[in-house]
Amino acid sequence: MKFFVDTADVKEIRELNDLGLLDGVTTNPSLILKSGGSIIEVTKEICSIVKGPVSAEVTATEYEKMMKEAAVLARIADNICIKVPLTLDGLKACKALRSDGHLVNVTLCFSANQALLAAKAGATFISPFIGRIDDIGIDGMELISEIRTIYDNYDFQTEILAASIRTVNHVKQAALIGADVITAPPATLRALVKHPLTDKGLEAFLADWAKTGQSIA
Repeated sequence: MKFFVDTADVKEIRELNDLGLLDGVTTNPSLILKSGGSIIEVTKEICSIVKGPVSAEVTATEYEKMMKEAAVLARIADNICIKVPLTLDGLKACKALRSDGHLVNVTLCFSANQALLAAKAGATFISPFIGRIDDIGIDGMELISEIRTIYDNYDFQTEILAASIRTVNHVKQAALIGADVITAPPATLRALVKHPLTDKGLEAFLADWAKTGQSIA
């Protein structure tokens, strides 16, 4: 499974990338707003840090304007992945952008039928929003499972990018089902390493080592 971080905070991205576990970054207009910077400059800096795909989202809703914005975003760096909404115009843009050789992340997916359409349009990634589906009383992981089955049935190459990850349990469940990628906030990625028994065991080992009076280096 690939790990993407869902943020436009350059400091957080740099720190996570230095761990060697980061495969890409996803951003959106809300995250750019939170960063306080210009979309071009912030995204350019992110692309210089991370080797993998960096999703940058168009804000237009009509095909022609989407394509104009996509052209601007694509010039930022070679690892830009154009993010488009799951609408008819977005799917049309996806098809055109993929034909031109660009990576495309189709976002705001909330149904298996939508995911099927995105795969037909040649999307590089489909982003089903788990947490937001959970918010309306439906199991978001069921959607991941449905998409996995459909994609496997027809050997679609579109990668399932589980988004709107809220908990470490979401990460585990997505991995068990077979999502190709998860994108999560920095705090959630860091929380994956945490377990009380790990902390307790390390504390005991260090206490015993101190008693030996030895030093390795």
